[in-house]
Amino acid sequence: MSTTPNDPTPTGAGASALDTPAGAAAPADRSVGELVSSLSTDLSRLVRDEMRLAQAEVTTKAKKAGIGVGAFGAAGVLALYAVGVLLAAAVLGLSTVLPGWLAALIVGVVVLLVAGVAALVGRKKVQEAAPPVPTRAVESVKTDVQEIKESVKR
Repeated sequence: MSTTPNDPTPTGAGASALDTPAGAAAPADRSVGELVSSLSTDLSRLVRDEMRLAQAEVTTKAKKAGIGVGAFGAAGVLALYAVGVLLAAAVLGLSTVLPGWLAALIVGVVVLLVAGVAALVGRKKVQEAAPPVPTRAVESVKTDVQEIKESVKR
């Protein structure tokens, strides 16, 4: 299982830990001690490769999420300025038919109500969110475990 210099994702992740390396004796020609030693080495390599795969997958997802969060942040700042302008326009518009203080009070109460509803919706969505999980790596480990179990049964 090798990696390229720029890609930390192991190639061949999910390969059998019991595969015979090139040039090695077939399992039938090896002693039990050699087989156990080989199994230990292969299992260690498999675990390290799966950990590298999970790390690479989570890193890639985190980078994409970071870019998205930055874009949302910029959009939020601009939207905040736009909302301020619109609120000022609403107060000025209502002040043509009501006293200025009453127009500002009405607009302020409406904004607080909208903020409360948005906070409740946001809280519910955050509670529903699942933590990021390296799904490919988890599936690969499950496949490896199943293959090892089947090999032991033979």
